[in-house]
Amino acid sequence: MLPIITSWVLSPLLAIYTLLFVLRIFLSWYPQLDTSRLPYSWVIGATEFLLRPTRKLIPPLGGVDMAPVVWVGLVTLLREILLGQQGLLTMALH
Repeated sequence: MLPIITSWVLSPLLAIYTLLFVLRIFLSWYPQLDTSRLPYSWVIGATEFLLRPTRKLIPPLGGVDMAPVVWVGLVTLLREILLGQQGLLTMALH
């Protein structure tokens, strides 16, 4: 029962975070946007706590913030490992 609930919660959560990090990549292309206004502030608020420490490890390269790209890869990898066709939670359900 627990893996079913976990996959029903975890799958949408990871999908939403992938989308939020992709939106952060797009927002970085438009630095003139006022990110303190809605809906931009929601995207910033939901992702900044993860991006800030990542930027300390991987500083911007040539002015390009690589932290959201790293997180898109990490979240996608985590989703595949846990919920993919042969993921850990998927195998536990079968």
